[in-house]
Amino acid sequence: MADIVCVGAHPDDVEIGMGGVAATMARRGADVLIVDLTDGEPTPFGTHERRMVEAAAAASTLGCRRITLGLTNRRLADGPEARQALAEVLRAERPGIVFAPYPEDAHPDHEAAARIAEAARFYAKLTKSAMAGEPHYPARLYRYMAVHLRLLREPSFLVDVSDTLPLKLEALRRYESQFSDNPANASLLEHVERTARHWGDIARVFAAEPFFSAEPPVVASVSDLV
Repeated sequence: MADIVCVGAHPDDVEIGMGGVAATMARRGADVLIVDLTDGEPTPFGTHERRMVEAAAAASTLGCRRITLGLTNRRLADGPEARQALAEVLRAERPGIVFAPYPEDAHPDHEAAARIAEAARFYAKLTKSAMAGEPHYPARLYRYMAVHLRLLREPSFLVDVSDTLPLKLEALRRYESQFSDNPANASLLEHVERTARHWGDIARVFAAEPFFSAEPPVVASVSDLV
């Protein structure tokens, strides 16, 4: 069972938005599961088979497990079938924390994934349903930002990823079909690194990742607020 489930519309979304935190938690012994709702295909230089190989290599680099639900890319939509597919994963894995995409984006799949994750968290606790598994409600849902808009939003909290930023960038390099082979996306890794350094400057560390929460985050001790 997973301690943390990270939901993305496509392979590479979780790595872009929170690859540093995923690697940090895995290093600390947490079971981190990445759930891609679709395979992300078609893309100009990708195939289903190639994306699956790249996604597996990226997850291995971060120290995470990964599954792909097989919903349809470019037609991802919030609805009972998508909610149930993800809710059954949450019932089986029983995580305490779910990470979901930021809900405001230019990419319709990303916005749909945000809604599906929120609804699946609720669906996962339902009784008297035809869903597989026993009811379970993840205690926390946080959102990471991997969007196609240049948004400026104040995060609920920042996480220091100074030690795992190199792993995050290495995981992203595994997606050769999306970045190194595609001139349109060749500068994305530099953008990801600059963004992590920007949030790190604000957090007074080398690099950080921002997270967003509709509910107040809770810590066990004030000393955790370093």
